[in-house]
Amino acid sequence: MTSATTDLLTRLERYYDAVPRSVARAEDFGPLTLFVRNGPGHPYYARPTPGWTGAPVTATDVHRVRARQRELGVPEAFEWVPETTPDLGAALEETGLVLRERPLMLLEDEGLAAAPHPLVRVLAADDPALPGALAVPHLAFADLGTAVGVAGPDELAAMIATLKADDAGSVERVAGRILAGESVVAAAVEDGVVLCAGQYLPVRTATEIVGVGTLPSARRRGLAVAVTAALAADARSRGIDTVFLTATDDAVARIYARVGFRRIGTAMEASAE
Repeated sequence: MTSATTDLLTRLERYYDAVPRSVARAEDFGPLTLFVRNGPGHPYYARPTPGWTGAPVTATDVHRVRARQRELGVPEAFEWVPETTPDLGAALEETGLVLRERPLMLLEDEGLAAAPHPLVRVLAADDPALPGALAVPHLAFADLGTAVGVAGPDELAAMIATLKADDAGSVERVAGRILAGESVVAAAVEDGVVLCAGQYLPVRTATEIVGVGTLPSARRRGLAVAVTAALAADARSRGIDTVFLTATDDAVARIYARVGFRRIGTAMEASAE
């Protein structure tokens, strides 16, 4: 690994540590930091503590964090980059957790190879498409893969209603984050129906593109790439020079490579299931 790649991955570690702190508190477990969300919303995870200079993480450290997660009633989940924290995977496996790896990709300096898509736009805080943009990834991730699926506009409407009932204020929270410059959401919208959406969460001059998902019935139209390209272009227009993402698998990574992203490492996840 070159010194430039090492420097980049160190910068990403600082980003990973900074992002949750706007909505979560950080609990110190030495080589690991557990993020605990303040209020409702998707629970966070534990990550390596940036700049840790003590002993390498052990299974004992992992057990301590897992016990705290069980106490809090949140998933026993960990995320890390093995290129920067090579000892963590073995410690997690020793405690019985299941590990998954995904390609970690960076937008190259040359920029994007994709042209703007006529259905895709960056959403304002009061855009009527915002509820659908927050709902569509739930349907996408419940039916993983790239094949055209069953879930369509009716299922999307039902998911919007479910999210409103189960997580009151989620749209308002994201709208507030958009106004504060903490979130940027883009969506592909056709005849008032959100077909694909995603967002990025900027921290100074770095950002990760996250949660890009396509309504299963609208797959195979290039919408996920178009939304990703719109988010990346918007980030670059705001002076963000480090734009990265985690691909679902190698097949999806090859698609993003055609747009202008290249693999720089591996994003790992561990959970009890």
